[in-house]
Amino acid sequence: MEQQYLDALTRVITDGTDSENRTGVNTRALFGYQMRFDLSEGFPALTTKRLAWRAAVSELLWFLEGSTDERRLCEIQHGTRDPAKNTIWRANADKQGRDLGYKNTDTVKELGPVYGAQWRNFSGVDQIAWLIEEIKHNPSSRRLIVSAWNPAEISQMALPPCHTLFHFSVQNHKLSCQLYQRSVDSFLGLPFNIASYSLLTHMIAQITGYKVGEFIHTSGDLHIYHTHFDAVREQLTRSPRTVPTLRMPEFQSLNGLLQTAPDDYTLEGYDPHPAIKAPMAV
Repeated sequence: MEQQYLDALTRVITDGTDSENRTGVNTRALFGYQMRFDLSEGFPALTTKRLAWRAAVSELLWFLEGSTDERRLCEIQHGTRDPAKNTIWRANADKQGRDLGYKNTDTVKELGPVYGAQWRNFSGVDQIAWLIEEIKHNPSSRRLIVSAWNPAEISQMALPPCHTLFHFSVQNHKLSCQLYQRSVDSFLGLPFNIASYSLLTHMIAQITGYKVGEFIHTSGDLHIYHTHFDAVREQLTRSPRTVPTLRMPEFQSLNGLLQTAPDDYTLEGYDPHPAIKAPMAV
């Protein structure tokens, strides 16, 4: 399961094209790449380096409740809005969010209409509530799509959505999800995205009464920052370990899901290699 991710890193390193980008840190990239994970075989958490599991769960819960305040994410992840505690969205709030004129204090750091806003209120539409009802009542639909890409509000977002839309499908009584991600930081972001949307698939499947099928990740610009090359090469020397199993609470509705907390979601049998540090380009 994990080998295909390692193969993607290798492909980018060996076949990618070097280019400049808005961050000022050059990348090497491929355009268009796909990976498929059979969720019935285990949970696709990377084992060749430790996944920031609690952070991934916290961010997903934050998206699902519709919040766009980075300090609310901190509260979900750490149990406090203490300014000494950080999240992966802190730098975006303190740079792009502040540049856009949004409130930025020790207790509130607004990001504008990013993912949570679009998922739960895209021009007045609660896409997550709609998706759940549509899967329940029209499972053969080919329109089970949630989009975070709202052109009318892109300029108001601290970070335009990288994972732009996801598409569910019910086949053989199993629920599968395909994510299209326009821009993918292969080393830092992609493992996080795979875990997050695989977990979302489990959540929606449980609410709608289906077993899980596949999570399919489709990349637009799949890249590795030049500052991550050494970290990637270190990771590629490591061998994957046993795939863990997801354990999560029982809930039958979106409201029930939103009553859960990060500690309610665990990876049984997760025994990864140590984390590998690398700087995030903002």
